[in-house]
Amino acid sequence: MGVLDGIRIIEIAGIGPAPFCGMLLADMGADVILVERSRTKAGDPLDLGKNAIVNRGKRSLALDLKDARAIEAVSRLIDDADALIEGMRPGVMERLGLGPDATLARNPRLVYGRMTGWGQDGPLAQAAGHDLNYIALSGALWFSGEPGRPPLAPPTLVGDLGGGALYLAMGLLAGILNVQRGGAGQVIDAAIVDGSANLMNLLLSAHAAGQQPFERGRGLLDGPHWCGSYVCADGHFISLQALEPQFNAMLFDKLGLADDPDFRQPYDPRRWGQLRARMTALFATQPRAHWASLLEGTDACFAPVLTPAEAMSHPHMAARDVYSVRDGVLQAAPAPRFSATPSASAGTVPRRGEHNAEILRAAGLTEYEIEELQSGA
Repeated sequence: MGVLDGIRIIEIAGIGPAPFCGMLLADMGADVILVERSRTKAGDPLDLGKNAIVNRGKRSLALDLKDARAIEAVSRLIDDADALIEGMRPGVMERLGLGPDATLARNPRLVYGRMTGWGQDGPLAQAAGHDLNYIALSGALWFSGEPGRPPLAPPTLVGDLGGGALYLAMGLLAGILNVQRGGAGQVIDAAIVDGSANLMNLLLSAHAAGQQPFERGRGLLDGPHWCGSYVCADGHFISLQALEPQFNAMLFDKLGLADDPDFRQPYDPRRWGQLRARMTALFATQPRAHWASLLEGTDACFAPVLTPAEAMSHPHMAARDVYSVRDGVLQAAPAPRFSATPSASAGTVPRRGEHNAEILRAAGLTEYEIEELQSGA
């Protein structure tokens, strides 16, 4: 059942990091009740239906939250919940009657998780934004990219998921643990600008030590010629990050460059452009499979750059069952892994409103009340 078996979480449906956080908790065995709109607009590109991996393992309750009876039904569910997840703009939940003051008054043990980009307060709190905007403002985007070119980061990974969903999940679990130790419920203000800035602390340590200047392309982690991706003769890509001397020594040895005078001072930033050019020309002479055969599994800090579909069949990823196809959808397995309380296999994606009757019945609503709610949905 998972390490979170017995924990109940109410998730008010949204997009991006909030539902991803709910998926993480459902993967670990929590009972996540997803409160969805009763219907969506036709052709809504954000309605992924059965393809919404972020909803796997959850139970779906579809209600019209403009109906006061629906708000009361959700409030009754919250009364017995350990936590709530919402990703609305500040003030929306309050206007619905489901804000922290109202819900914590009914359930003082509730851990109320709020997921936003800018945070619950500050000059930008009410402004629209997306992943790229948040990590741009927080500084987390700065080192991503090549010198002299606009920064480029993997879509949603640094902000929405890394600085957002993961920090919300950690905050919720810490809050639940605090309640179980006798503490009170509370609000978790998880802002992507906060979390993505917090992710910068390792790089800021390197900056303080003089290893990572704020000039892009001049630091140990974003500058050396051997750190980065290269195109191969067949158009595929490989990655190298042999930072430490013993690892780049092995890389150069494997590539036949150990005695090359150009590579005797690989940490000299003045030489990086020249060395990068030579490495680029070298890797373009052979296909990706050649370089994988030569370097993979050694301490040269190498990996091929794979699509998710390719990654599923790679021997290492396949041995760990990292990817699978369920109901026709390629998806990654729950993570991390637990030795004593392993997570079940990833759950199915529920149909909208699939669990209405069972959820409302368990909340104490009569059959008449359930029928009335569903007829109005």
